[in-house]
Amino acid sequence: MMGSDLGRRIGKREPFETKQEEALLGLARTADRMQARVARLLKEHGLTPAQYNVLRILRGLGRPTPILEVAQSMLTETPGITGLIDRLEKLELVRRERCERDRRVIFVVLGPRAADVLTGLDGPMAELRTALFAGLSPSDLATLVRLLDRVREPLEGP
Repeated sequence: MMGSDLGRRIGKREPFETKQEEALLGLARTADRMQARVARLLKEHGLTPAQYNVLRILRGLGRPTPILEVAQSMLTETPGITGLIDRLEKLELVRRERCERDRRVIFVVLGPRAADVLTGLDGPMAELRTALFAGLSPSDLATLVRLLDRVREPLEGP
């Protein structure tokens, strides 16, 4: 079949005006469906996607990290980073440490419970990723990643 069935799925009666319109709506719908699946999985573990993202960033960096650096590394724009860190702190998943050299800088550090929570999510997240991309070959995935990078590049700047 040529093209996609997006128009039919969203109840569009006329063809898309441009391929850009179809691509934009297709990305939005795909991102929404994938995020919903991720959010359901994380909810089972008592986390939101933003909270999981913070924990994933801190684990990946492996060091105390300034709050602003965490905010800049987030997958989605997160204006309420302080409140997000507050909620993670209440769950004992992170803690704050003040920088000794510059008292204005606050670091975020993984808390004692975070390793268990993240380890418990590693398998289910891997299974979900596999399921979400089951219809794509390794070559298709490489192409998708390359194309998404090209689309995103002018939006993120240097």
